Amino acid sequence: MSLPTRYSTTPPPEYDLSPPAGYGDDFLPELRWTPKLLIQIITAIAIVMFWLLPTPLEPEARTTLVVFATAIWFWIFSSVPDTYVALVSVSAVVLLDIISVDAMFAPLGHDTTWLLIGAFILSTAITSSGLAHRAAVALTVGVSSPHALVHLLTFATVLTAFAVPATSGRAALILPVFITIAKVVPEWLRRVLALSLPSVVLFSAVASLIGAGAHLITNQVLAGNGFEAISFSRWIVLGFPYALIVSHAAAEIIFRAFSTGEQRAEKLSITRRKLTRDHPLSNRMQRDEVMALSILGSAIVLWFTENLHGIPPSLVAVLAALLASSPVIGITNFGDAIKKVPWNLLLFMAATVALAQALTESGAAHSLATMAFGELPGWLYVVMIILVSTVAHLVIQSRSARSAVLIPIVIATAPVAGVNPVAAAFISTAAAGFCHTLPASAKPLTIFRGDDENPRFSNQELLRTSGLLAPMFLAATLLFAFVVWPALGLPLFA
Repeated sequence: MSLPTRYSTTPPPEYDLSPPAGYGDDFLPELRWTPKLLIQIITAIAIVMFWLLPTPLEPEARTTLVVFATAIWFWIFSSVPDTYVALVSVSAVVLLDIISVDAMFAPLGHDTTWLLIGAFILSTAITSSGLAHRAAVALTVGVSSPHALVHLLTFATVLTAFAVPATSGRAALILPVFITIAKVVPEWLRRVLALSLPSVVLFSAVASLIGAGAHLITNQVLAGNGFEAISFSRWIVLGFPYALIVSHAAAEIIFRAFSTGEQRAEKLSITRRKLTRDHPLSNRMQRDEVMALSILGSAIVLWFTENLHGIPPSLVAVLAALLASSPVIGITNFGDAIKKVPWNLLLFMAATVALAQALTESGAAHSLATMAFGELPGWLYVVMIILVSTVAHLVIQSRSARSAVLIPIVIATAPVAGVNPVAAAFISTAAAGFCHTLPASAKPLTIFRGDDENPRFSNQELLRTSGLLAPMFLAATLLFAFVVWPALGLPLFA
């Protein structure tokens, strides 16, 4: 008799199908809706809709505006380097046949680019010579009044606009001087200087053509649109008085806002021994200091007297750089100096100039300007240019990028409003020098603020400073735009 067949099965194993611990954080991070994210999404959708929906604009103008708006979106909202965004954008307009390849590369060979290269090499030599430290000691030893100290340092900082290009370079030059002086002054005065010196660096940049890369962008855009570029000497005539007045007014406002009457009445004790305790200084100037002073002084004289001898400022800068880095009489090594040239800034400047040219040639600048400003009276147009240029730092942090955005629009709309395009471009460039609201608004503020653990001033103090300086800055810019600059030979109305 056979036994019945039996079947035995093993139940399948039970699997835990729940997500692993931390899955939501590591793989699918929770999307937090913030006002910033909402603005990012809305503006991105707006750019796409502008590209897809029909518009009365010419195809080239619309394409250029889309590329331009995308670049601005990345400058504002992304962590992608500004220079990379600018190079991708200008490459796009070349591939789309809006501008030529020659137009893309032409800014790199412009004389203003070589002016910056020479000036950066010269500033490297000056910094390495120790001349700045000696000048700071000579300027401040024996000063007993806090008020006098603030304004002496303000005046010296303004003068650096003729020697060191770009605001970040000047801030880096002045920071060691500030650190030395900060050791021998009270805490409250350290805070005043930490706020006032970077503010002066930003405001005084307009004193010189090499004071900021944005100035060179303005000049190249003017020249590219058939207008006469502002010469080195003429820029000084227009910019230096404005820089001097605004800088000292800013220093005075900060000095009084962050001190009491008793503190302002204190007597300081600044001696040579205290200032040279950590950095010994010989009684007599050393060879490198003499050479640095001689080369810098000669270059400045030649820049001021361009109309007499006819030597272009760019050639003067290159010759001064070659002297300062020559093997025989040089102060610095040429190879080391070349490495310190901010090529990133130069590439960004060249790319934004080419992008600005695309805006103009495609008709996008004129279309955008018409939509933004319409037909305003001349005086109201100037007021609007000043206001927009002043607050633009809240949207676009890079000073050069602001000029690349604003100057083509200003040049395109100024004639419609009956305003001189050269004057409008200069006014916009000067007004764009206000960028004091946040530490990230400008590199000098970031440099002077220090690290997060021991900041030299708080974000609230900087915000308060911005609120105090803005009315003064706007009033001064309006006064110069309508009264002073026309009297100095820059007519406002065409």
